[in-house]
Amino acid sequence: RIVLALELPPGVTLETQRQKTDESVKRIRELPEVQQVLIIGGSSPTGQRELRKATAIVLLQPRGERVKKQRQLEADISAKLSAVPDMRVWYVNDRGERELAVTLVGTNIANLQKVTAEMEGALRRNPQFRNVAAIAGVERPEIIVSPRLEDAARFGVSTDAISEAVRVATIGDVGPSLAKFNAGDRLIPIRVQVDEDARNDLRYVESMTITGNTGIAVPLAAVADIAFGQGFSSIERYNRVRRVVIGTDLVGITTGEGLDVILALPVMKKLPDGVQLLITGDAEIQGEIFAGFAKAMGLGLLIVFGVLVLLFGSFFHPITIMLSLPLSIGGVILALLITKNPISMPVVIGILMLLGIVTKNAIMLVDFAVEAEAKGVPRNEAIIDAGRKRARPIVMTTIAMVAGMLPSAYGVGDGGEFRAPMAIGVIGGLLVSTVLSLIFVPSFYSIMDSVAHVVGRFFSRFVGPNEEAEGSHDHGVSAALADPKPRLKLAAE
Repeated sequence: RIVLALELPPGVTLETQRQKTDESVKRIRELPEVQQVLIIGGSSPTGQRELRKATAIVLLQPRGERVKKQRQLEADISAKLSAVPDMRVWYVNDRGERELAVTLVGTNIANLQKVTAEMEGALRRNPQFRNVAAIAGVERPEIIVSPRLEDAARFGVSTDAISEAVRVATIGDVGPSLAKFNAGDRLIPIRVQVDEDARNDLRYVESMTITGNTGIAVPLAAVADIAFGQGFSSIERYNRVRRVVIGTDLVGITTGEGLDVILALPVMKKLPDGVQLLITGDAEIQGEIFAGFAKAMGLGLLIVFGVLVLLFGSFFHPITIMLSLPLSIGGVILALLITKNPISMPVVIGILMLLGIVTKNAIMLVDFAVEAEAKGVPRNEAIIDAGRKRARPIVMTTIAMVAGMLPSAYGVGDGGEFRAPMAIGVIGGLLVSTVLSLIFVPSFYSIMDSVAHVVGRFFSRFVGPNEEAEGSHDHGVSAALADPKPRLKLAAE
């Protein structure tokens, strides 16, 4: 499913909007991969009601019945809709947000509009960005009525009377004041307003009569100046200051790379006074997600290290196991580079899962070597024997995991393009870590075991009694403690 936001110029009529949207639907349906198209006129994807806006929901054929991916179809749809005059089109996600969006806020309206225009123009000239649009309250045509206070006072006409007459004539009275038509089971409000053609004629607006306090009706032109102008249809604020959201679709780059390009623009190097750039939309969510996963990974690794310390009774063997984790990260990056996939949220989820699998492989090697050393086997012989005997279960689990991830890596089924990077990253991490763990884990084990012996000899002088010094005071007790047989004999006696 593809969701598009359509935007027409200010002041457009309902009939013009219907013609433009019908033409858009006709062009989209020319693509054989399109199954259905739904147009919601007068509403943005976020539910904002405005006549010049519309939402297009394009339902595609199932993934297995079409050759092109969704990203390719979006490019085709953009190319077809670009031929529709006086209409802007862009894509939104399920939250109604652009693929990449930044927000400009400021108290100086002139500087804010200037920076917006410069940034929008720079992004439009860059082929890596598509459908660049500044989402803000645009100016639309309007009739400006400026009361002349001295003339109005002379005729006894208040500004409230002027505004009331203009409002009722243009948009009608408010709901509670409207007359009601009794339809039997319900009351239908009757809204009366001046015909639209008459509202566009300044001569008719000027001749509207207003009754003053003296009861004399005077034309509107006698107490006010009427002229055509333009003004903002809506004003958007962020933290009580004016804001403009600039959104764009990306072509061949990731959200992070697109954000780097925006920050490197000349206009961003030195923003004028009163203007500030904010990271919003998916870029902001992406930063929050990565920060959350970093905390989760850090806490998970800390818990794993604590459990390993309790199991092995040592601080050095768990370090050996934890040193094997970077091997899997290198495999993930290598697989993503080969397949040209970015680091996304599914990839981070795959890395979190991958850390547990790689830790399991290192635990099997280290645990076997520790048990063999406890039985009197030399260290080098024990770790080599561990690699030889534990290689089979490690390789078997790796093959099983890779085989299970292949359908996801190929992107089979609906939503496969979203899951594929996770599977590709996990497969790369498994293959590389399996090969390297059988080489580096024994080396790490030998190094950390040597370090453990050195540290143990250094701190042994500060921890526990000195047996030789104690034996000089009581040789008999020392001998009894050193030899288990005499100790058992004394206990028997």
